[in-house]
Amino acid sequence: MTPRALRPVDLAREHGLSAQAVRNYEDDGILPPAERSASGYRQYTAVHAQALRAFLALRPGYGHRTAAELLRAANRGDDEVLFRLIDQAHAELLHERDVLDQVTVALGDLTAAPVPDDRPAELSIGALAHQLGMHPASLRKWEDAGILRPHRDPITGRRGYPPDVVRDAHVARQLRRGGYPLRRIEQFVDQLRAAGDTTALEDVLAEWRVRLRRRSGAMLAAGAHLDDYLHTRAPDRPSYAYFTFRKVK
Repeated sequence: MTPRALRPVDLAREHGLSAQAVRNYEDDGILPPAERSASGYRQYTAVHAQALRAFLALRPGYGHRTAAELLRAANRGDDEVLFRLIDQAHAELLHERDVLDQVTVALGDLTAAPVPDDRPAELSIGALAHQLGMHPASLRKWEDAGILRPHRDPITGRRGYPPDVVRDAHVARQLRRGGYPLRRIEQFVDQLRAAGDTTALEDVLAEWRVRLRRRSGAMLAAGAHLDDYLHTRAPDRPSYAYFTFRKVK
């Protein structure tokens, strides 16, 4: 018995989407091309329904763009691109987790390290740039963005960076490495200045760690949906989850 053809609205209802969104996903290559009825209506199948489930499951962990690229690669049967995209996303997530750990360590160093007696009252822009491994022009850009507030010599106009501004620069450097935009960093540094300590940064780091944990969990859960779609699309192809289980067993 031939399975009943599914309409765009049938796929949409499962996820609270509009029928037009489902059609758009097909037009974007996220869903494989549908057959058309004699009157021109799209006729979807269980394969399309599983493709949509896989895409929506992938999106929270991988983001819309990568999730769409994953489905396009799956629809082409391009395993090389598919697995490369998965590996790249996991590598980027690991890199962000490493940066978070580095920021956490840097915070501990900033709060725990004693200030040496011979430490200069202020650093020059060149000295601070060297300490951070940056170009002085980047520090001037951060100043324009409101992130840094160096002292200016009233006669020469030269910038001087006292310890609290040096702290802000180190914090900004680590947050920038973590992918935070300048506007978000400026808001955070303002909170740090107002608080007078690093409590605000600890809150940001805790929020960051929760976000990474959620992404990791979403990527893990989405793998099962993607594997189901690959198997639904090509029933003769063994499920990767099943193959791995059998091999370990």
